Amino acid sequence: MTYEGALDYPGPDNFYRILEEQKVSAVLTAPTAVRLLMRYGTKTARNHDLSSVTRTFSAGEPLNAPAWEWLQNEVFDNRVPVIDHWWKTETGGPVIGNPYRLGMLPIKPGSAGIPLPGYHVEVRQADGPLAPPGEKGCVVITDPFPGLTQQLWAEPQRYRESYWAQMPGVYLTGDAAHVDDDGYIWFSGRADEILKIAGHRIGTSEVETAVLRHPAVTEVGVTGVPDPLRGEVIAAFVVLRPGLEGSEEIDQSSRDTVRRELGPIAVIGSIEFVALLPKTRSGKIMRRVLRSVVRNENPGDVSTIEEPGAVARVLEAWEHDHTPPQEPVPGQ
Repeated sequence: MTYEGALDYPGPDNFYRILEEQKVSAVLTAPTAVRLLMRYGTKTARNHDLSSVTRTFSAGEPLNAPAWEWLQNEVFDNRVPVIDHWWKTETGGPVIGNPYRLGMLPIKPGSAGIPLPGYHVEVRQADGPLAPPGEKGCVVITDPFPGLTQQLWAEPQRYRESYWAQMPGVYLTGDAAHVDDDGYIWFSGRADEILKIAGHRIGTSEVETAVLRHPAVTEVGVTGVPDPLRGEVIAAFVVLRPGLEGSEEIDQSSRDTVRRELGPIAVIGSIEFVALLPKTRSGKIMRRVLRSVVRNENPGDVSTIEEPGAVARVLEAWEHDHTPPQEPVPGQ
């Protein structure tokens, strides 16, 4: 079955009620949905019989380790596998994942898995050579396959330039990742969203995963802010659990959490507490909108945004903290 609508309407148990009543065996969801359910804790899930579920898949964005741990261990009691995977609209189906039907590999929380049988994926350095294990680079597909898109409607030149010309001979996905020693691929975010702080390259997904380790945080989107000393610092837009409000204590403890997880190179310039983040209707955080807000730029086409009011909320929070007070007019 396919469900369209808010997972927490008319109540926070709506998602679990559907699983129980329809005896759902496989769940295909997105990290945004998992983080939404996390806001309400585990008690709601405990009130429903989820025994029909035998497997759960997530896609759309990297499934942050804290979200995976919550769904795997707390909601499903480590009874069923929660499997992340990666694909694009242009690939027509999953390319990286865990070959569940062929004998599942160990799950590494935060990793999308390995290239699936029949697909050839590499992580390349910007100038073309293969990136060594642990080094971030561009994800490319080295061999075409039947499901891979062959053109953009009425734009053959754009198709060549966007996908094949930037790194000749391979299909450039536009995503950044690194490969570990076991061949697992760890996505960092879009290649053009990688943060460069004092010469260090940090993925948006890495920072967001670290912020999500804070018990008060339920969702976060980050972007880079120009900094004269370090090149960039981090701006984090944070959604807190229901009933909590932003405070200096949560601000500081969130910074401490990131420093503990990523070290001193992850310098946070500011944390903004917001009610919701700008996301596409498929649940992806629109980080380019966050980037446009902090850089005072035009966000471009936002026709795919789920909630248009989210842009105004983010802009209001940023301007509140970063607009200098006006000088009083003499004589007033």
